Amino acid sequence: MPADLGRLLSLWSLVHDDADGREEGGDVWRRHARDWFLRTVEDRKVARFPVIEVGDVVVATAIGVLELGVPNPHCPRGRAVRLANVITTPEHRGHGFGTRLVGDVVEWARSIGADRVDLSATPDGRRLYESVGFTLTSAPRMKLVL
Repeated sequence: MPADLGRLLSLWSLVHDDADGREEGGDVWRRHARDWFLRTVEDRKVARFPVIEVGDVVVATAIGVLELGVPNPHCPRGRAVRLANVITTPEHRGHGFGTRLVGDVVEWARSIGADRVDLSATPDGRRLYESVGFTLTSAPRMKLVL
């Protein structure tokens, strides 16, 4: 899987970069993403990186990352998986790759004893997630960029 890193970074750029293919700090996030991936890829209890290849080319991917938090009524063991970067190259969309990737991460989450899978959906992705059982929550997300 480390051999796929260049292609994964290219796919992740489809989500995170602006129309010019670069955003402010683009090299910074790529460097941190590369370092994080190399530290994390081998630990199957912490992260999952399913890919779909056509020929020898990675055309779709997703990421599942275990997040440990305080147990609560909505997450009794405090174990949630964050689903992120569900990406299929534009020319390979419409073949069910996203559904397969989401299913892979959900099954992995079950196998490691997670309580739930969380994600932030774009309007384009929402239909996919709802079709596999995700529901919209009432808790709005907020963030503080440091």
